[in-house]
Amino acid sequence: MNRVLIIDDDEELCELVSEYLTVEGFETSCVHDGESGLKQAGAGEFDLAILDVMLPKMNGFDVLRNLRERSDVPVLMLTARGDDMERIVGLEIGADDYLPKPFNPRELVARLRAILRRVSPEIGDETMPEKLHVEDLEISSSARSAKLEGNEVGLTSVEFDLLFALVREAGKIVKKEDLSENVLERSLSPYDRSLDMHISNLRKKLGLRGDGSERIKTVRSVGYIYTLA
Repeated sequence: MNRVLIIDDDEELCELVSEYLTVEGFETSCVHDGESGLKQAGAGEFDLAILDVMLPKMNGFDVLRNLRERSDVPVLMLTARGDDMERIVGLEIGADDYLPKPFNPRELVARLRAILRRVSPEIGDETMPEKLHVEDLEISSSARSAKLEGNEVGLTSVEFDLLFALVREAGKIVKKEDLSENVLERSLSPYDRSLDMHISNLRKKLGLRGDGSERIKTVRSVGYIYTLA
């Protein structure tokens, strides 16, 4: 049973979400301010956190920023509907996904399960090789880790899966639609910038090659490519 921490000051919403998730097989716990949420989320007792942006004592962005310094627990952020800036900032500082309020509980469950599948892929999945090695980058699927010149690169679950998908097809274009379907597990929407933001974060974390070239390039209106030197 996966343990989910809900961090939201709307106690009625927390109760409703908790009841729905319990029926769906999750074990839930709720806290109603940012400081308490950060403390519990960072304790290592939960498999995933649902984090609202607007919180007393410490807002959701600060909670996430501090949490990422000590933990890689997956985080789904709850944002205001239509507020692109909240979504962009959340993804930039390490959220695995976001869901605008108000939301359909069934979509929430689908997003949570998609995140958990990324974090804990099925053992013995023959479609995913154990290791990929391209130039100075090495990726381990079992450890879900990436090393650049021998140094580990801190990645969220989505970033890892996107990098794996791109490096697996290094030198070839990977369509946005395929990345959205296979990694985010949803159809690509023209108004959903989460894929672009995750790729942007990857670029920042990987940096440029020694010759100044980008590792991940955008192929306009098509997709992305992990380039070869």
